[in-house]
Amino acid sequence: MKKVIFALVAFSVINMSAQKLADVSLDLLDGNIIKGTTTINDIELITAYGKLIIPVGKISHIEVGLGKDNTTNEKAKTHLKILSTSNNEDTRKSAYNDLVKLGIKAIPAINEFYNDPKNISEESTYSGEFTIDNALSEIKASGNLNYDAPIEDILTMDNNYTMGGTYNFAKMDIKTEYGNLSVPKEKIKSVDISVAVEPGKGEFSFKVPASKHISGNTNGGWLKTGVTVKAGQRFNITANGEVTLASLSNSKYKPDGSSKAEGAAEFTKPYSSGGEVGEYSSGGYPTYGQLVYKIGEASTENLKAGAKFSGTAKTSGMIMISIYETVFNSGNKGAYNVKVSLGK
Repeated sequence: MKKVIFALVAFSVINMSAQKLADVSLDLLDGNIIKGTTTINDIELITAYGKLIIPVGKISHIEVGLGKDNTTNEKAKTHLKILSTSNNEDTRKSAYNDLVKLGIKAIPAINEFYNDPKNISEESTYSGEFTIDNALSEIKASGNLNYDAPIEDILTMDNNYTMGGTYNFAKMDIKTEYGNLSVPKEKIKSVDISVAVEPGKGEFSFKVPASKHISGNTNGGWLKTGVTVKAGQRFNITANGEVTLASLSNSKYKPDGSSKAEGAAEFTKPYSSGGEVGEYSSGGYPTYGQLVYKIGEASTENLKAGAKFSGTAKTSGMIMISIYETVFNSGNKGAYNVKVSLGK
């Protein structure tokens, strides 16, 4: 978890607001991705510090946790104790099979068991196949868990802050271009959410991490700001920060495209593709590391925003932002801090 904010007062409200239409992208445990729209209330999150009601417009990402079921936890403990103490093959086999049958809900109990020093025994002489490690591997394989899933649901707010807790929802009803789908929570790995902001005046802040929002990343490379503009409407984009792009020999970049090779002392400005060598260009095609934008998800343009941009929307739609690079590497580091402001 990168950063946690405990703004109980700021996010707590008395009444749930009306449902809002949101664009969502569901990353499923089976590897499929579902994109569409859904109507969603402000999110009720149960945390260790109390219940919070978070405006859905603040939420950009939800990582679905495994959850903790007390009944499953108690059953798992019984099987785990047998697997940690018994050397009888038949007894171990029975406990092993029963533990695996509990499925991914047993993982929190297994993690707790491993984290308790009292359960670590160096005297065990068992060398067969019915071990806790093998049971855990089998549970993960059957549940398509090829990563370390969190126990709690993790919500990312304003593309920056994260908070853990329990977001109780049984399913998500999604309207897609192929029809309506109802996806159970237990099938979902994560959800990207974007609630459109109606055209008008206002300033909106975003964090654009290089570990995800790269224009060449075909899976979520463009950050949906939720900020919509009308054709002819004025808008401004400003940005600061620094990123390291592993795909470009770990060179560092700034939003205007200035770059510094690994080990170099100073940043250098990008070069114009149409002018003299060494001439800094604010027009033309974007250069690596520059902040870029487009209007509308279907657009294939990479329009230069840089560190400071002011312009007029040529079409109506949602402003989307990214870091320009044709190759995506999840080892990228850093982020740009971006502000989008609208005029009438």
